[in-house]
Amino acid sequence: MARTLHPDAANVARTLIARGHHGVVVTLDQPTHTAAEAAAILGVDIGAITKSLVFLLDDEPVVLLVSGAHQVDTERTGKRLEGTLARAPASLVREVTGQPIGGVAPVGHPTNLSTYVDASLEAFPELWAAAGHPDAVFRTTFRELVRITAGLPIDVD
Repeated sequence: MARTLHPDAANVARTLIARGHHGVVVTLDQPTHTAAEAAAILGVDIGAITKSLVFLLDDEPVVLLVSGAHQVDTERTGKRLEGTLARAPASLVREVTGQPIGGVAPVGHPTNLSTYVDASLEAFPELWAAAGHPDAVFRTTFRELVRITAGLPIDVD
């Protein structure tokens, strides 16, 4: 029996379609709380999981789309972005994305956020990213991810 998409995931699907993506959102049987869980359920390498992380870059919220195999070194990545980088508090993440932590998608936010894409994601022919809810994901490619987010590829440590 088909399940109805959560409203946040439906919003992500609409945004994907509006940006020229196929817009197919997959609802998993269970929420995934880590990149490792998502990789195991999807049967893909952890590096192909795209984490959408919200940071403050000199007090401005930004999104870093990071490989599931990476942790962000805020000092080194901040230097690359020519500013001070710090994790955003959970309340701000929800406010600027409209989505819950654990389900934050690269798109579908109430406002456009500056987005940076981990260049190591390019090594994978297909990527999977959250789709606005912890049990919803969508498939994409590095090129498409950069295009639909207007993201800037960077090296992430």
